Amino acid sequence: MTPDLLDAGAKRLAEYREKHGAEATAQSGGQAASFARVVQSNVVDIASGGILYVDEVTVSFDGFRALNKLSLDIRVGELRCIIGPNGAGKTTMMDVITGKTKPDSGKAFFGSNIDLLRLRESEIAERGIGRKFQKPTVFEHLSVFENLELAAKTDRRVRRTMFAKLTASELDQLHSTMKLIQLAQESARVAGNLSHGQKQWLEIGMLLMQKPQLLLLDEPVAGMTDEETERTAELFLSLEGKHSLVVVEHDMKFIGELVNGGQREKKKIVTVLHEGSVLAEGSLADVQSNDRVIEVYLGR
Repeated sequence: MTPDLLDAGAKRLAEYREKHGAEATAQSGGQAASFARVVQSNVVDIASGGILYVDEVTVSFDGFRALNKLSLDIRVGELRCIIGPNGAGKTTMMDVITGKTKPDSGKAFFGSNIDLLRLRESEIAERGIGRKFQKPTVFEHLSVFENLELAAKTDRRVRRTMFAKLTASELDQLHSTMKLIQLAQESARVAGNLSHGQKQWLEIGMLLMQKPQLLLLDEPVAGMTDEETERTAELFLSLEGKHSLVVVEHDMKFIGELVNGGQREKKKIVTVLHEGSVLAEGSLADVQSNDRVIEVYLGR
């Protein structure tokens, strides 16, 4: 692997640990620690510029290593694309980040202070991590408006849910979200009657109503038409900088649209996973020309 394809994420993570290691050791009474202040809080500490740190995470299922000392870090406001063959560990990685799967070893932090491995799935979602699965999950018998209303980040106690109305700010957010996902003209339409692509956008809108800082998007354009795929790329690029996005996808044309569009002054990184580890990381051109990536994933 060429030097420019070295694991940049692992290097930044090592630099972070080196920078804060002395402070962490002092605070922990001499015991080594990877992060400066491990404090469970509802407020994510992003002072270091990072939103997600995955450090040497290993997950095994009946002797099979789905993740093998995987290290990854995502910056605040970054749009990161992750590719790799089936079985590379992409879904398991998301499962660990969202609390669905507990690893055998390693660390996973949201910001520098929230230890994801100590939290349940619901607690992780409440902290500000939203996940979209490949198949859209919306309330088919409710309207677009009602789906977004239910997803709004409000008090979910029974009495509040049954009797309270949306506040003015919540209503403004709902309408701006419908416009963003290009469903403003479909607000009264039953979700079950939407096209596949529109359902995908609605689910993304439902995630945005919860005001996440980090969005995990698993094969978001699978099954979409070319026009829907193009619109989805535009949507994700409009979210860049406002949210941190991790996009797992096989559609290389779509990856190209994400990498080459949006905030061009920010270099976008493409990470390639293989057998549970980072195989290569760098610009799209770098990974597409990497012989090992071509061999295991892209083909000639």
